[in-house]
Amino acid sequence: MITKERIMEIVENYDLNDLSIATVCSHSSLQIFYGARKEGFRTIGICVKEPPRFYDAFPLAKPDEFIVVDSYKEISNVLDQLTAKNAIVIPHGSFVEYMGAEAFANLAIPTFGNRAVLEWESDREMERVWLEGAGLEMPKVVKPEEIDGPVMVKYHGAKGGRGFFVAKNYEEFKEHVDPNEKFTVQEFIVGTRYYLHFFYSPLREEGYKLSNGILEMLSMDRRVESNADEIFRLGSPKELEEADIIPSYVVTGNVPLVARESLLPKIFSLGEKVVEQSLELFDGMIGPFCLETVVTDKLEIKVFEISARIVAGTNIYLAGSPYSDLVEPDLSTGKRIAQEIKLASRTGQLDKILS
Repeated sequence: MITKERIMEIVENYDLNDLSIATVCSHSSLQIFYGARKEGFRTIGICVKEPPRFYDAFPLAKPDEFIVVDSYKEISNVLDQLTAKNAIVIPHGSFVEYMGAEAFANLAIPTFGNRAVLEWESDREMERVWLEGAGLEMPKVVKPEEIDGPVMVKYHGAKGGRGFFVAKNYEEFKEHVDPNEKFTVQEFIVGTRYYLHFFYSPLREEGYKLSNGILEMLSMDRRVESNADEIFRLGSPKELEEADIIPSYVVTGNVPLVARESLLPKIFSLGEKVVEQSLELFDGMIGPFCLETVVTDKLEIKVFEISARIVAGTNIYLAGSPYSDLVEPDLSTGKRIAQEIKLASRTGQLDKILS
């Protein structure tokens, strides 16, 4: 992975009064560009083949300029163009997945957040060491040959749920697993899914204080998955099985959600523990992250995954959420990222938020 020293050498040649914010035209780019523009930044959209036409329909979120590449693998070829425009890159799930975590980790461009988190997040075994080390309850890991009830089989990396499946026994597991992919088998927790959108700032001091900086909880969502969310309209699980209709878990959208207020202390405790553990393990993740959880009927919160960057579920809240509005009216995660960059630039602390 490229060193922070090399990144800060690049930043030393930047005009801090003329910074740009850049990201790949996908995932959460609309709110990233919109939020950056609200905070006075120029914006750059990195796109493949040609600029997507849908940006013309959303002028407030259309980037000021596009940089076109033939493929995501070629983003490394336009770094000189980006640094000439004093660009800071905002990573998101599609950016990292399409380019590849290793290639992204080595990009010689100032990037918001701590790239060291990639190693811990993209490997589900390391992720479990991190989250369980923080004291979070997670679904138990099950050996394939010991499956004796519903389990969720997940492949490593950010795949938007693609390929994930539920198995009830070893035979079903063998039937559906891709042996060429690295996977994890977890017990299936029955409950309500909550995707909790946090923001960790090492710079601000007022708020929910941690050992260093503050924690904010900006919003939460629930994901719409195809075809799992609608499939049972067609019949019972047994009837679906007989018809060879298998549930799939590809994320196609997101819906707003709020939690009962009595859960908020537990929710903040989860975010706090994860951040504090990250500070011990790899100097901390910075900015937005999402804890993907299940809340049981006993009001237990079990964490099954973490996404250590902006997630697409925040797209619901371009004009703020019931939670972020209590921090600042009309505060989106994209705008909050731009605010952190602005604060770091103004106070000479870019080294604390870039990698």
